[in-house]
Amino acid sequence: MTAPSFWHDSLPDPVVVRPRLPGSREADVAIVGAGYTGLWTAYYLKKADPSLRVVVLEAQYAGFGASGRNGGWCSALFPSSLGKVAKVAGSKQAAINLQRALNGAVDEVGAVAAAEGIDCHFGKGGTVILARSAVQLERAREEIAEFREFGFGEDDHRLLTAEEARAELNATNVLGGTYTPHCAAIQPALLARGLADVVERMGVEIYEQTPVTSIGNGEARTPHGSVKAETVVRATEGYTTSIGGFKRDLAPVYSLMLATEPLPEHTWAEIGLNRRQTFSDGRHLIIYGQRTADGRLAFGGRGAPYHFGSSIKPEYDREPRVHAELKRVLTELFPVLSDVKVTHTWGGALGVPRDWFASVGLDRTAKLAWAGGYVGDGVGATNLAGRTLADLIRGQHTDLTALPWVGHRSPKWEIEPLRWIGANLGLRVMDGADAEEARTGRPSRRARIFGRFLGA
Repeated sequence: MTAPSFWHDSLPDPVVVRPRLPGSREADVAIVGAGYTGLWTAYYLKKADPSLRVVVLEAQYAGFGASGRNGGWCSALFPSSLGKVAKVAGSKQAAINLQRALNGAVDEVGAVAAAEGIDCHFGKGGTVILARSAVQLERAREEIAEFREFGFGEDDHRLLTAEEARAELNATNVLGGTYTPHCAAIQPALLARGLADVVERMGVEIYEQTPVTSIGNGEARTPHGSVKAETVVRATEGYTTSIGGFKRDLAPVYSLMLATEPLPEHTWAEIGLNRRQTFSDGRHLIIYGQRTADGRLAFGGRGAPYHFGSSIKPEYDREPRVHAELKRVLTELFPVLSDVKVTHTWGGALGVPRDWFASVGLDRTAKLAWAGGYVGDGVGATNLAGRTLADLIRGQHTDLTALPWVGHRSPKWEIEPLRWIGANLGLRVMDGADAEEARTGRPSRRARIFGRFLGA
């Protein structure tokens, strides 16, 4: 079996795939998808009520998708800004409550991992986002100003001087940056695989090699039988389009990564990240990275095309042009890495809602619950989603079920070819916006216009 990422390739034990569904059965809760959302939901349901019959159905194996391939940022990020959340919710306090809950989710992941013996290399070093141009520095100031407006102080988010930013991460052309402590670097496949083992020990039935073809009226249908339940949870993120009836709910957008060989200590002394901070910079076409527990630099970014018809194929995981560009950007940031060997390249699909607003919900009449649309910021948010779904499914009215992403309904994506045109136009716009800002020294007008298209 070919490992789909560096994270899978570095697991201490080979992946042993669980058996497929042996035939139709009934459950209290059927969960479609054995990624973080599905596994956290199963975990908190069984913690709250061990008598519940919970069945998880997975097309491949637990942690196969984005949960096992991502950049390993267990962050408090949400794909929409505080201002947008407040506008959607009609309440500034609602946006504050959601952000505080996401901040707490980072620590909750670390606490559960420690309590359950999941060694996922959890290291809470925070996140540094570099400003490497005057335009990026101005955006950093605006971001901090927004956090101040919503009552978040220096302990949550702070502006860095050029000297402070370089002390965190000694990249080229650093003019300043921002820092938040609300992020931990993790080994994502270890967390996903560990969670699957934990919930299985708790009595959850996990059936792998069992793709769900349709969901309806409290039934998840597969080629090997169906599972009827009072609630079916759709926890499929980028793979949602593979299920009948959900083709336009989320767009699968690829993010690609690479990992270097382990770097010597003198190289790390020059680069920084001594607390395993996660990092990015202020460009529009997102990049992200972390220092792994074994001393590699894992680095990724957007740039891969959206594929017509929301297609997902293994060959899309590796785009030589995009991976070459990632290596170029990495070397531009850290010239000391110009000759470093790249040992792994990979990628995967993440789920993007039409309005870039993640959501959690339960339609009791339709017997359907869901969570997703994290736009790549799901490692921490999935934990909050799992706890929230557990409360919703059990009929509990709590602070979590009152958060403003609960019950949110994103618009459907356009039909093809409009979806393909729009998604790939957006990719070109954001790439061009970075070039425009580098050339003019002014904020990109095209990025601002496209941001309105996304409802930013």
